[in-house]
Amino acid sequence: MEELAAKAGITVRTLRFYRERGLIPPPRREGRIAWYDDHHLARLRTIAALLERGHTLSGIADLASAFESGRDVGDVLGLVPSEEEPVRLTPEELADTFAGEVTPENFATALELGWLATDGDQIVHISRRLLDVSAALVKEGIPLAAVMDAGRRVREHTDALAALFAELLRTHAAPDDVGRLRPLAKSVVEAELSLALDRRLQEADEPRDSGM
Repeated sequence: MEELAAKAGITVRTLRFYRERGLIPPPRREGRIAWYDDHHLARLRTIAALLERGHTLSGIADLASAFESGRDVGDVLGLVPSEEEPVRLTPEELADTFAGEVTPENFATALELGWLATDGDQIVHISRRLLDVSAALVKEGIPLAAVMDAGRRVREHTDALAALFAELLRTHAAPDDVGRLRPLAKSVVEAELSLALDRRLQEADEPRDSGM
């Protein structure tokens, strides 16, 4: 314990307090000897980094609890092959990406959506594109909770679209050609979404009839 506290730059008393609050996992025990490892040191450094970013110990404890109960990266990324590029982040990097928005509630929602998974002391986002877009929206002032709620609703529609095109390709294309034709289905969806956005934004810009 003394060695771990020294490497982390904290006192043994602080380390004991973190253990009591459940901020770090218990050590491996051999008889009366408690062994700490690099996992514990990484967690302590993460706690220090999050404290510097304005998180409270209570909030960090809730985040740690959500982190420990989160879906493992193998459960999420091992389901099916994907064209999306996953991104590995430390907890402090995630906090920097969504400044002030990484609350226990938002973290738990992202785990539930499957946007995030855990891998040891790291967090894995399932899609670089989703990560970049959601971070950009948050920087524009849109709350992360609202972004994820929109993502949940979009998923309902995209699942239906995927089912439609999967059936179309299975019915009319040879099995060996399905993968090759997949980008065409994506292009149709992207084009229709672009046209729909144009229509919706144009309607929003049009002056409303006052009835006079």
